Amino acid sequence: MFELLRKKLSSFAETIIGKAPESKQIVEKRDLTPELKTVTKVKAVFSKEIRLREADIKEAICELELALLEADVDEDTAKKFCQEIKQRLLSTAIPKEKISDFVKSTIRDTLKELMQTETMDILSIAKKSEKPFKMLFLGPNGAGKTTTMAKLAHMFAKDGLKTIFAASDTFRAASIEQLEAHAKKLGVKVVKHSYGADPAAVAFDAISSAKANKIDIVMIDTAGRQETNRNLIEELKKIVRVVKPDIKIFVGEAFAGKALLEQAKAFDKATGIDAFVMTKLDTDAKGGTMLSLLYELKKPILFVGTGQSYEDLSPFNLEEIISRII
Repeated sequence: MFELLRKKLSSFAETIIGKAPESKQIVEKRDLTPELKTVTKVKAVFSKEIRLREADIKEAICELELALLEADVDEDTAKKFCQEIKQRLLSTAIPKEKISDFVKSTIRDTLKELMQTETMDILSIAKKSEKPFKMLFLGPNGAGKTTTMAKLAHMFAKDGLKTIFAASDTFRAASIEQLEAHAKKLGVKVVKHSYGADPAAVAFDAISSAKANKIDIVMIDTAGRQETNRNLIEELKKIVRVVKPDIKIFVGEAFAGKALLEQAKAFDKATGIDAFVMTKLDTDAKGGTMLSLLYELKKPILFVGTGQSYEDLSPFNLEEIISRII
């Protein structure tokens, strides 16, 4: 199976070499219909039900693994998915007239089951929580944390909840100005210090201002950082200790693949992650990174970003992501 997979991956790579990298290539869905071998066909003549053999589904499982890999599902995660699906297909008697439908439904149902996490209605939680509700946004550089904060503030405002921004990214040039630009459009107050100031102090002051002015939600921006930057990770830990956020949201790009999974694991180990928001789904053909995150970290994905408008934030839909792949 490994050799067959290697050849198919080589073929796939040849089709995309030299093409522009602006966005992901939209790949046709692969055929996951099992190819019954002679022994299984003969048995089917004498029975209304059949049991698939490993040889019958070898090609389909290989195609499934390729579909997952092409969609940016982590390689190890893809193999675990395929192994579980393979076991389920081989252990069940199937009506012989419904083999293809059974295989596809088993794949979908297994993927959904493997990626189940707790549901989290952030709007309801924010409304019921003690005020102010403190939201900490963290993640790598350029993932869209500040824009995501603005989109969420816009969403909360439509339900009558007031927000204040803490400009705790005192590291990146122009980060405070970017946050202020969003705040001006939204009519949201910003608490800021100078560049190089203590981010935890900025967040603390924002919380104090929220209490004094009866503001419902504090959103805390942080500097984008790689998981290998020890100083910035320690800075993030300090913010968590001082602020004690009600929720820590990791913001990542939907197309980032294995790199994002490793980053999320490192952030979760350092500070804990409660939920995800995935951005730039409009530039990604499939979104398989999200399947890896759900399976490996078991934390909910709250929203996906699909554009630059404040309205371009949609609740995460697992069925929709699976349908992009299968």
